[in-house]
Amino acid sequence: MADSADVTPVVSSQPPGKEEQGGGEGGGGTERDAGGEGGLTDTQREVLERCLHALRNAKNDSQTLAALLLITRLCPASQLDKPTLRRIFEAVGLNLPARLLVTAVRGNENSGLPPHELLSLGTALLAALSTDPDMASHPQLLTTIPLLLGILANGPVSNQQKQAAQEQTQAGEMDQSPDSKVKSAESSSPESNPANVAKSAEESKTSKQKGDDGSTSNGVSPSKETSPSDSLDEAMAADCYQVLTAVCALPRGPDQLLSRGAVPALCQAVEQNQTFSHEKGLALLGCLLSGKTKDKVWSKHPAELLTLLVRLSKDFCLSKDQARLDMCSQLVQFLPPIGVAVESEELKGAVSRVWGVLRPMMQAKLTPRQIGTILVLSACLLDLYGWEMVGPPKFCCLMVNRACVEVRMGLEEPPGNELSPELQHTLTGCYRIMEAAIEQACSPGLSQTAAPSHSSISSLSLQQSRQVLGVLEEAFSAVVYHLQQVDQSRYGDPFIFATFRSLCSWLAEETSCLKEEVTGLLPFLIGYSRSHLQGESSEQGLSDWMAEISVSEERKAWTGKEPLRYLLPALCHLSAEEGPRKVLLTLDTPALLVNFLSQSWISLKGKSGVVSARDPSMETACSALLNFTVTEPERVRKDQCFRTLEALLSEALPVLVHKPRLLVLAANYCTLGLMIGRLKSAPSGSVEAGQRRFFSSALRFLRSALDSGSSPGLVNVSVSWEESWDDAAELWRLGLQALGGSIHAQPWITTLVREEGWLKHTLTMLDQCSALPDQHTQEALEEALCAIAEQCPVCKQEIGDMMMRNDKGALSCMRNLKKSVRVK
Repeated sequence: MADSADVTPVVSSQPPGKEEQGGGEGGGGTERDAGGEGGLTDTQREVLERCLHALRNAKNDSQTLAALLLITRLCPASQLDKPTLRRIFEAVGLNLPARLLVTAVRGNENSGLPPHELLSLGTALLAALSTDPDMASHPQLLTTIPLLLGILANGPVSNQQKQAAQEQTQAGEMDQSPDSKVKSAESSSPESNPANVAKSAEESKTSKQKGDDGSTSNGVSPSKETSPSDSLDEAMAADCYQVLTAVCALPRGPDQLLSRGAVPALCQAVEQNQTFSHEKGLALLGCLLSGKTKDKVWSKHPAELLTLLVRLSKDFCLSKDQARLDMCSQLVQFLPPIGVAVESEELKGAVSRVWGVLRPMMQAKLTPRQIGTILVLSACLLDLYGWEMVGPPKFCCLMVNRACVEVRMGLEEPPGNELSPELQHTLTGCYRIMEAAIEQACSPGLSQTAAPSHSSISSLSLQQSRQVLGVLEEAFSAVVYHLQQVDQSRYGDPFIFATFRSLCSWLAEETSCLKEEVTGLLPFLIGYSRSHLQGESSEQGLSDWMAEISVSEERKAWTGKEPLRYLLPALCHLSAEEGPRKVLLTLDTPALLVNFLSQSWISLKGKSGVVSARDPSMETACSALLNFTVTEPERVRKDQCFRTLEALLSEALPVLVHKPRLLVLAANYCTLGLMIGRLKSAPSGSVEAGQRRFFSSALRFLRSALDSGSSPGLVNVSVSWEESWDDAAELWRLGLQALGGSIHAQPWITTLVREEGWLKHTLTMLDQCSALPDQHTQEALEEALCAIAEQCPVCKQEIGDMMMRNDKGALSCMRNLKKSVRVK
């Protein structure tokens, strides 16, 4: 390729696609022909066709370059339409720019051009080609990514050929097979960090790269004798970033970059302050750290990203005024996902320093746009470490107050006023601050008398807690107002879900305030939850948002159950109050809850072979249904959804009794089924198989809770129940009471009581022990035994015989039972 040296001056000063318009024979850049290709003149079109012919029939690289450079001089890219550009791209192909890069990296002395100019030409060609999405996704272009990353991280090769030559066994000519050369060059770099492809063999003060401001990394101005090849010029850096950005925009682009080591290379570029590393490199890293790839990137490169975050936090603390405000949004992108590196002292230190800078910023007079970026960053920091590092209680109150003010100002707009995406993003951050404040302000552990400390919101005084709850109430009044304006066409809007979720967090803790407004909003809350559970709303936007949202403790796939999961705690409270409960019944809420349990059970069954994790939402749904069952017996008897529920319980409980980790869910299912059973009448014919299966499983489950052990004394909670006893004890006692009610309503159950060994086990345990764990447990067991004695003569005899034999055990303390069996 020695003959290509003739065009070197043109190549190095004006890469393809970047030349000045006009110039040369037939330039005429101002003459347009609307009927021509992209507005070219007849002369330009004629030259273009001849050049395309020359490109397709070029016998060597020099001829290809000559034709290509003539096109760029006479037919500026701005005058070419996409079909014409595609013809040029197809004629040039990716072989040439790939070979230019490989030759520069390998340092072939016979190339005829210095490595720096080879790189300049190669990156310029790739940048032009990458503007076409098909070209950007071409495998041959993708193989050049490690080389481009190496250039960005360490600068052009210059004196680096020695190292590259040592790593390569052969240094091929430019006209050799391009595929083998590019693959060889790509494989010469470790995938974890392709920046090593172009890394200098010797690092000295004179070889340090220039930064964005033209200074070296140690702040010393570069020597006048520095060769252009020792620094990364802006044109080459811009071309490299153009290619990488084009690839990143592809559907699978982020994965393509990640698999080729983009993250460590770009982090290194920022660390060494390479050209455009802050302007373009950080933006590209931000794209890679957004959405579904964030967790994966942080788990693969925690050290590099943590180092970068620490550096950015220091820059943030040292920056001034508007620059610092601009950096708030940037820092949000580079914070780790929840749970990643939380124990890192380095990260904690960085977050603490950022909070130290945010405090005076929060107290300053700011525009809505300025306070928005600060509040979003604050919300993300809260996600990481909670209130631990925020600051003294007074500042915590200020931050919550500012978030609430922004919500009120943003949501109390007249109906029909659309909120801008920027405002929606700000409000979503404010919601997170409000949710975190609710968790603390409504906590029963808040000290009301102790002097407040200076560490966190957990030390709010009683007066401060009331102030926080007051501003939260005002903000959530605005939230209710906004949601009242929402129709079904907006159910798929991610911002509506964020607003809905925030209100649910408030209702989970506080339902006494705004009771009338909340009751009036129930049709929307239930309709919104039902629409998503049944898949009636557009889910794609929410699915993408759930993966990308930064102000959230969750980054999971959207299932449609999420709205109801958030609403369930509130439904548990509201279903216990007569007024809201009547409204919930008109909205067919029990059927919605049964549908949720059915879908959740199907999902749980699909995880067979995997250790099942506890699902609090299923337990909460059972609690709400239990409220309906206790307070609305006629509805339970008539509503078909409760027959569906019975079928579900009879299928699920026999499985759950063998799942120790799901014991609390089993206790909910058992108690709920028994509470329904007490409202039914005895069957006129044979007992349904499902009913028999349920009650058999319920008796075995209830029997397994207590264990008298081998020696007489106090009855203990069995080993299998011990871990969950605090959550399951009350359900177990309620289940025993419901068992007694079911036996009164359906006497046939006494047969199962004897067949399943429940009666024998219970009597033996009570005979051996001197006392039960507590009075409530004794009363629950006594109620069940009384019902059994009243409905089954054989059981009554067995109980009486046991009480006659032992008048000192726990059984003898049950006075009502003595009356039932007439034991003196």
